[in-house]
Amino acid sequence: VQLQASGGGLVQAGGSRRLSCVASGRTFSINYMGWFRQAPGKEHEFVAAIRWSGASTYYTDSVKGRFTISRDNAKNTVYLIMNSLKPEDTAVYYCAASSIPILEKYYRPGSYEYWGQGTLVTVSS
Repeated sequence: VQLQASGGGLVQAGGSRRLSCVASGRTFSINYMGWFRQAPGKEHEFVAAIRWSGASTYYTDSVKGRFTISRDNAKNTVYLIMNSLKPEDTAVYYCAASSIPILEKYYRPGSYEYWGQGTLVTVSS
């Protein structure tokens, strides 16, 4: 599975941005997809995850009510819609995919075998 993330850029605080992650290759094997982010000097942080089939979505507390993860299976694409952005949301955002039913371990980077290249989101105050 190959993942291509896009949509990053510079946005003012309070603004919105939509990230996209297109999957290719053995997409039929995908079970979960997630978004992580890494700010300068910090470790990877879980942001959101979604089951490839079904309606389950998961979010870290700091983005609940502001970010929405969604998917379009026909386009093999997962989106991260980010609203009410804050300067602390500034990070490189990565999409990731897992071929196994990771269930409650959706927040662990190690649960995902496939990673995209990352897209930088900068939120100015």
